[in-house]
Amino acid sequence: MVGAFQGAGVVVTGAGGGIGAALARRFAAEGARVVVNDLDAERAKQVADEAGGIAVPGDASAIIGDARDALGGTVDVYCANAGVAADGIEPGQPLDERAWARSWDVNVMAHVRAAQILLPAWLERGSGRFVSTVSAAGLLTMIGAAPYAVTKHGALAFAEWLSLTYRHRGVKVHAICPQGVRTDMLAATGTAGDLVLRPTAIEPETVADALLQGIEEDRFLILPHPEVAAYHQARAGDPDRWLSGMNRIQQQWEEAR
Repeated sequence: MVGAFQGAGVVVTGAGGGIGAALARRFAAEGARVVVNDLDAERAKQVADEAGGIAVPGDASAIIGDARDALGGTVDVYCANAGVAADGIEPGQPLDERAWARSWDVNVMAHVRAAQILLPAWLERGSGRFVSTVSAAGLLTMIGAAPYAVTKHGALAFAEWLSLTYRHRGVKVHAICPQGVRTDMLAATGTAGDLVLRPTAIEPETVADALLQGIEEDRFLILPHPEVAAYHQARAGDPDRWLSGMNRIQQQWEEAR
């Protein structure tokens, strides 16, 4: 599939490291012209220099105009990869409204804003590709991280809506749903990540490989951990049994804290 995106204009948000950096490097290797976005300007520049791309630092929700200009006016692929993880609610403790608001803003509304800006041009020309880095938490859940789990469900729901609404008009949508990936975010999950994610964690490059294969096969749902499909089926087929199993993991986590 070498050169599959030759000359395409690609934007990757949250690309200063982890999955985003791997996606930027992979699209560049496929011949794309890549905009590397991150809040950290230095990290964005470093990845852009490595990939032969263009660094456009800043908030993912506010850089599409600058990214489009940097690409000569056309964005062919938009990777909504920037994300944040926040801890869950604690009984008896003040509700962290700011953590919930930030999770909604970055994990869901940034995708909505991007689509609102990109769709007119994509629909006019009959082509465009929206890639959402969701997480297996969007299909399943994550212990100890209510804002993350809930908003990742929202991100998946929005990607599904985009796909069913615009696929007949040439807009392709892909939702990437990995479990643990060896990134800074995984390192910050603490004992919950150690219990649930770290044992099967993969490298960011494996996620990028899975996306390119899914694009080649024209698949909406990208599962870098194939076993997530079985977990998702079990959840849908017998919700109470699945919840009981997850509750046992929750208890193990509480004992390990």
